[in-house]
Amino acid sequence: MNADDVLEEFRSAGALLQGHFILSSGLRSPVFLQKMTIFSDPVRTERLCRALAEAITARFGRIDIVVSPAIGGIVPGYETARHLGAKAIFVERDPGGPFTLRRGFTIPSGTRAVIVEDIVTTGLSARECLASLKDEAGEVVGAACLIDRSGGRGEIGLPLVSLAALDIPTYPADALPPELAAIPAIKPGSRAMLKP
Repeated sequence: MNADDVLEEFRSAGALLQGHFILSSGLRSPVFLQKMTIFSDPVRTERLCRALAEAITARFGRIDIVVSPAIGGIVPGYETARHLGAKAIFVERDPGGPFTLRRGFTIPSGTRAVIVEDIVTTGLSARECLASLKDEAGEVVGAACLIDRSGGRGEIGLPLVSLAALDIPTYPADALPPELAAIPAIKPGSRAMLKP
């Protein structure tokens, strides 16, 4: 599956949106990738995550554990792990707190893990996920996502594999281009649902 195939999956699912969006990072963008529309379709999810598992294996070799940040990374993490023949675990947080492994999840000595994300914009969720794993005995060898929308600029602290890399512009709220400022902003991401 190449980058055009991946984008066509998003387009045909109605998951490639255009408008004025407030991203979970707080940045603004004229494009939003509504990945939960993708993940609501098991057949589409299977195709994408099988391709991601193949890319992970090609880059990192054997993987024993897939770690994903909750909530958005759980579905692609699980499905990718299934194709890798690996275990799927996730980090989660109490509102406002850091990510942590809970529920008895560990990365034991001698195991090789990869972080699987849905979409990378700034790399913040993946960085926070990696930071939460620093005391684990196993090795976190890399990260992977369906789409890297940072154009390769997202800092994770690990090598990143993606099925498609896009350079979608993002802007601080106080530096919007006029055509974006003229459109009402909406915040469709999951962090908008968190209560302060």
